[in-house]
Amino acid sequence: MLDTNVLLAATDEGRAEHRDALTVVNEWAAGGTTLCTSGQILREYLAVATRPAENNGFGLKPADAVCNVRAFRERTAFLAEDATVADRLHGLLTDVECGGKQVHDANVIATMLAHGVSTLVTMNVADFARYERYVSLVEL
Repeated sequence: MLDTNVLLAATDEGRAEHRDALTVVNEWAAGGTTLCTSGQILREYLAVATRPAENNGFGLKPADAVCNVRAFRERTAFLAEDATVADRLHGLLTDVECGGKQVHDANVIATMLAHGVSTLVTMNVADFARYERYVSLVEL
């Protein structure tokens, strides 16, 4: 599973992780690694990509951001967020201490677990450390 920040780094040439993110998105996918994303990941991407630069966004036009999302979708398997994901999320929230914005991270993990995905590629390993008993974390 690719975290939102990996997609953002693949888009932003100014980020130090840009080349590594492009390697993951382009070369890993071309080499046969199944990369995954979800509605939440893509919504988060669109929110940052279209937010004004002065508000810590990219300031992309919505059509350009959607074009990027389409390119990501071509390289990834889309994991649906269904009742099974909701049930996994509810279970995680009772097993792992988290709240507020951390629920978004828990939903990423719940989506992965519901679909049998065991590895998350992220730039924010610390944010997901509480879920290491459920999934492996790969730092970009």
